[in-house]
Amino acid sequence: MAQQETVDVDEVFRVETHGIDPIPDAERHGSAKDLFWLWFGSNLTFTYVINGALAVAFGLSFWQATAVVVIGGLSFFAISAAGLSGIRTGTATLVISRAAFGIRGNFPAGVLNWVVSIGYTIVNTVVGTLALEVFFAEIGWQGGTAGRAVALLVTLALTFAVAMWGHATVQFAERWMAYVLAAGFGVLLLFVLPGADTAAAATAPGLSGWSLAFVVMFAGPFSYVPMPADYTRYLPRTTSLRSITWMGALGGFVSSVALGVAGVAAATQTDMTDAVAGAESLLPGWFQPLFLALVLGGSVTNSIITLYSSSLNLQVLGIPWSRARAIVISAAVTAVGSLAALFLTDFTTSLLSFLSLLIIVFAPWGGVFLADMLLRRCRYDSDALHAGSTGAYWYRSGYHPAALAALLAGMAFAALTCDSELWTGPLVAPLGGADLTLLGSVVSGLTYWALTRRRAPAYAPAA
Repeated sequence: MAQQETVDVDEVFRVETHGIDPIPDAERHGSAKDLFWLWFGSNLTFTYVINGALAVAFGLSFWQATAVVVIGGLSFFAISAAGLSGIRTGTATLVISRAAFGIRGNFPAGVLNWVVSIGYTIVNTVVGTLALEVFFAEIGWQGGTAGRAVALLVTLALTFAVAMWGHATVQFAERWMAYVLAAGFGVLLLFVLPGADTAAAATAPGLSGWSLAFVVMFAGPFSYVPMPADYTRYLPRTTSLRSITWMGALGGFVSSVALGVAGVAAATQTDMTDAVAGAESLLPGWFQPLFLALVLGGSVTNSIITLYSSSLNLQVLGIPWSRARAIVISAAVTAVGSLAALFLTDFTTSLLSFLSLLIIVFAPWGGVFLADMLLRRCRYDSDALHAGSTGAYWYRSGYHPAALAALLAGMAFAALTCDSELWTGPLVAPLGGADLTLLGSVVSGLTYWALTRRRAPAYAPAA
């Protein structure tokens, strides 16, 4: 009797065996609706409440800040569209970007992306831990250092367990946590929105205030650019590309806009310098413990997808381990970073400043990647993505000169127009204080298009 070929099944609560290796057609499953719940659940995070409040702090009125929140939410259409490459290749985003940058040229961005993923996972873990610590206090347990340690352990365990199991469990958890979080944040909106001061005039935000508000709103979605294909690579090739774009985009748009508007409304009523405390002051006493649980849940749902993608990222960087083993590295670094952030008071501020500065790199990187995807119409030589020096994406000694030139052009523009705590570009003052960092993606994308658009054979899929 012929021996049957074994098939790795992507199942809930079963450790995923695939990593960045292409997913075979026989093992693909699911539908575009899964992407709605993934992006909806992972963006039900309190960060968007903070972002909305910051827009008001920059001087915008309620309606101006709301408009910025909505425009920021629309960027999820670009993020979701970036996942189309995953269904064509069956592999992760940072493998696919080898087609744009070359096998070796892709490496630096892979390192930085891992740093950013872990950095944001640490920030989310700290926010969730502090919320759970306050929750313990409000239900009667003043645990002190021990309480904080338990809160950290619980937050890390919830995140790590789901990400460790892998793709199917991540999607399952995001869907079911989305149901609970959506109901809870819906109640939050009912308490916060009616009291919003929609008539208050803007306090002369100027170009600086407007640009900073847009940077804050776009920074979150832009941080996902290296991830979308990680969650589309299991979908059957017959899945409608339009439905993939719409489902993922609507998921991210609805949750980010709803919570962003909640932050805008809250900022017109109370001091949101400490956003958790400020929002909590607008809520009835019986709902405050539940609110803290929502903050924790949102932190966990967002950390799950960043931690999961970080394990794929390590494989892209050449770690010769399975995805499940590689994630232990990310989890360990997250735990150490979270401990430092919780017991070294200035660590979190320094980390956030550092992460915000990295947009100088990642906005231009995203511009090149998306421009390359459009020029190729999502057609890739899947084998060449993994072939190294023998494949079509080796270019010149592993580097694609056009992509690197475009990336440098975008980074130069972003650095010149960046306004952050760690670096202020020389063009910020002449521009009236405007921060145009995000336009580095436009500069790099257009430069890449200009350098490569006449080289049609480079964008033809291999026979």
